[in-house]
Amino acid sequence: MKRAIPITTWFLDIGGILLTNGWDHHARKRAAKNFKLELAEMEDRRHLTFDTHEEGKLTLEEYLGRVVFYQKRTFTQAQFWRFRFAQSKPYPEMIELAAQLKIRHELKIAAVSNEGRELNAYRIRKYKLDGFVDSFISSCFVHLRKPDADIFWIAE
Repeated sequence: MKRAIPITTWFLDIGGILLTNGWDHHARKRAAKNFKLELAEMEDRRHLTFDTHEEGKLTLEEYLGRVVFYQKRTFTQAQFWRFRFAQSKPYPEMIELAAQLKIRHELKIAAVSNEGRELNAYRIRKYKLDGFVDSFISSCFVHLRKPDADIFWIAE
């Protein structure tokens, strides 16, 4: 007879699970419309640098300098940052479920996510994720992105 191995840790993502995706295609499309940017050009420029930004090798300011502010704009970086961060919305039911399951089953919760440093810190702070998540294995700090298997070895 096989013995059941108890589950002690729940590995989950932030974007799409606890919160909306931080900067997905839909959010970028809204940004392009709001700031009157050419979406196709912004997407082309983004593809050249996004992995590097999420791996913590470019700051948000450097990333936006390459993707948006490579030329003079009618809006400031601060305005764009605020808009970008405002795209993050909570999934209250999932946050509550995660917090309840942690307590009920004495689980450790590890968030494994691909996010740039500034957005990651904002989302953790704004939605108080550190109130129930025990560890954050974020691409911006470990310099690896999912689905690279090494990020999961670090999380383990």
